[in-house]
Amino acid sequence: MKFTVLGATGLIGSQAVKLLTGAGHEVVSASLSTGVDVLSGKGLDEALSGADVAINLTNSPTFDASSIAFFETSMTTIGAAADAAGVGHQVILSIVGVDQVPRLDYYRAKVAQEDALANGPTPYSIVRATQFFEFVEAIMSMTTDGDAVRLPPTPVQPMASADVAAAVVGTASGPPLQGVRNIGGPEVFPLDELGRITLGARPDGRRVLPDDQAGMFAVVPGDVLTTPEGADLGPTYYRDWLEGAGAS
Repeated sequence: MKFTVLGATGLIGSQAVKLLTGAGHEVVSASLSTGVDVLSGKGLDEALSGADVAINLTNSPTFDASSIAFFETSMTTIGAAADAAGVGHQVILSIVGVDQVPRLDYYRAKVAQEDALANGPTPYSIVRATQFFEFVEAIMSMTTDGDAVRLPPTPVQPMASADVAAAVVGTASGPPLQGVRNIGGPEVFPLDELGRITLGARPDGRRVLPDDQAGMFAVVPGDVLTTPEGADLGPTYYRDWLEGAGAS
């Protein structure tokens, strides 16, 4: 099969390219650095020519309200080019519970991307993943004040990016779902506990304080960021990841 990976230089895209290539597939790696612009459409026709599957792992450069326009425009542009190229399956990566957090601009933007794909001309699959292990440090940095990290007890179910990439590739290698596949990690943590586990493995002088009002995840209702029944769970545990390659 021939795959075009859009956003091929990112955290998930680079791993997806490696997995597909290792499985013997023909892969076109497309990104701004290779001359492909998903907003203007520049380079898209060439990148999608002859592709059986397009995996869209591009991301907005911002996380505010402007991200909505990015995802709406790029999805429409990609959809038209994919249809013209005869692509038989489009896959995007989204977020578990994304349609239940309207107070976050970026989540509303991802819903807009999902809607544009579902209403487009090409058969599709949406992979919704929980937060990545690799982003926990960044989440903590956003709410760090001196030596204190303030985090709400929001339930989260993080997973390794390698497991996300494997799930995306697995979905893309099968028939279009015409719907959503939910994936997540094998464990659920309150976010503040996840912060304590992280600092326990990587002490840096900070301490975690519970704060119901701290950071973007404070506006998340209930346990919507954890996987629903029937989701596929990745095999990698957070503590193991911290102790292994992820700790470097």
